[in-house]
Amino acid sequence: MNQETMQELFVEQLRDIYDAEKQLVKALPKLAKAAESEELSEALTSHLEETKNHVQRVERIFQMVKTNAKSKPCKGMKGLIEEGNEAIQEEDEGVLRDLAIIAGCQKVEHYEISAYGTIRTLAEQLEMEDVVQLLQETEDEESQADEKLTEVATGIYESDAGEEQNEEAEETAAPARGSRTAAKTAGKGR
Repeated sequence: MNQETMQELFVEQLRDIYDAEKQLVKALPKLAKAAESEELSEALTSHLEETKNHVQRVERIFQMVKTNAKSKPCKGMKGLIEEGNEAIQEEDEGVLRDLAIIAGCQKVEHYEISAYGTIRTLAEQLEMEDVVQLLQETEDEESQADEKLTEVATGIYESDAGEEQNEEAEETAAPARGSRTAAKTAGKGR
């Protein structure tokens, strides 16, 4: 494969991820607003700021490779965002909606990790070391965002399990209290 063809593929992939990141800048505020968990909302808002930086970083890479910063519609990201929007519409507010939002966001993160890994490898083959560093930085941030979402989901699971245990304990205690009251009342009637 010649360098020119690989360079064209690199630019095509860069345009794809540029569009993907710009789509996310529009989608993340809606997801953050739909989240009930404050921790999830904060994680999404924080990642929105990172995503804005990713857009700027990709624009910087376009400049480095002397190519116009132009998007190529990213159908993969469009589909993932549509799935996330469906989760918001289909699930009632609460734990299940938050977990559905996290599932959708983690699909997005995995898509981005893969995309940045691919384009970084192309940049390595084209011996664009400065570009490789920027792409690796973004890929690392996407991995960290994925890990943060896993932490948030784990916290939600644990919190929900704790609430269920408390509810079960209260339900178990209620009949026992009722039985004592009934016994006392029965004893007074004698």
